[in-house]
Amino acid sequence: MYALVDAVSFYASCEKVFDPSIRNKPVVVLTNNDGCICAACPLARRLGVPKFKPYFQIKHFLAKHNVVVRSSNYELYASLSDKMMNVIGRYCDNQYIYSIDESFLQFKNYHTLIKDWHKYGHEIRRAVWQETRLPVGVGFGSTPTLAKAANHAAKKLPGYNGVAVVNDAASRKEVLSKMTVTDVWGIGSRLGKRLNVLGIATAWDLANQSPKAMRSQFSVVVERTVNELNGIVCLNWDEVKQPKKEIFSTRSFGQRVNESHHLKTALVSHGVIVARKLRQQHSRVKKLAIFAASSPHDENYYNKSIMCEFPVATDNTLYIANAISTAFKSIYANGVNFYRCGVGAIELENSEFQQHDLFSLNEDDPKLMLCYDGINHRYGNDTLQLAAQGRIEKWHMRREFLSPSFTSKWRDIPKISC
Repeated sequence: MYALVDAVSFYASCEKVFDPSIRNKPVVVLTNNDGCICAACPLARRLGVPKFKPYFQIKHFLAKHNVVVRSSNYELYASLSDKMMNVIGRYCDNQYIYSIDESFLQFKNYHTLIKDWHKYGHEIRRAVWQETRLPVGVGFGSTPTLAKAANHAAKKLPGYNGVAVVNDAASRKEVLSKMTVTDVWGIGSRLGKRLNVLGIATAWDLANQSPKAMRSQFSVVVERTVNELNGIVCLNWDEVKQPKKEIFSTRSFGQRVNESHHLKTALVSHGVIVARKLRQQHSRVKKLAIFAASSPHDENYYNKSIMCEFPVATDNTLYIANAISTAFKSIYANGVNFYRCGVGAIELENSEFQQHDLFSLNEDDPKLMLCYDGINHRYGNDTLQLAAQGRIEKWHMRREFLSPSFTSKWRDIPKISC
């Protein structure tokens, strides 16, 4: 049996944890630079607040209905995610953290220990709520895809009260019949439209297709999905989440940047983020993309990108920062009001199976990077940073509605008056 435990509107729920005054109010969270709505709690969704709507288009509607608006506070969300995953991990010896708010559990040889999966699911929900104040949905299924479907039912279909179990033919038909085909894990909107043309509208319709026919018309991925919907396990942890093939860090500025020093510090900071993510997934970059641009709505639109190739793939922050500094001269132009910039690692290699160059020395210093990451993990991001990142925050993103970092900054620790 597999389980998927997924937080309800994670970002919005995190905002309510340390601020009881907004727990019974509609809350939305905005994307970087307060651009769009990226999360809405159930109360906000009932008001009809759509996700991914530009904030400026809906700000008057939000004010009219007293909706609480928050900027994204990733430090807070990461901290609460760690706490939530620790609680969930106590309920199974095989946990796979799929994303910041989702965790798979695989139960092998638990059939003599767990007699009632519904009861066990509610125990998980109760424990997460009591220890983190985060609401979660729990879905059980005989495959990862059915666990994902059960989680969808637990959170979005009426009558399940946060826990759903798909462990026999009747429960499978009941849940899949109520899901559109695009609600199925791995079926995107474009593929869903093609399936709709064939008369496949629901997850149950898809489950009743011939796997071989789906493979011939679409891909082996759809074939696996059909098998998984019928209780045949085709995915393992390695296939559930493959390492990213590209890693980007890119963002628009909170205000336009036209000074070279500000743009350079922004690019180096993006490079530091990319390097950190490379090390986290045990990858190294062979080819790096560096770019900066003005707004496409500006006159004389400017967009410049540079490809930088390393002789030997690297995950060293210093080498990546040096490459950005060298390429910067070719990117910057006087008189341009830069709107966005970014760095992307587009050709990755596995650090464990790296092809070395006979004529180029690999001068990476993994111990230095281990120490660098260890300090920043323990004391917070950018506790230790490169001088080239600078201390000027003009290019940082706009976060006008940012909540305190209750769990990661001493000055923001909540104070209780008795």
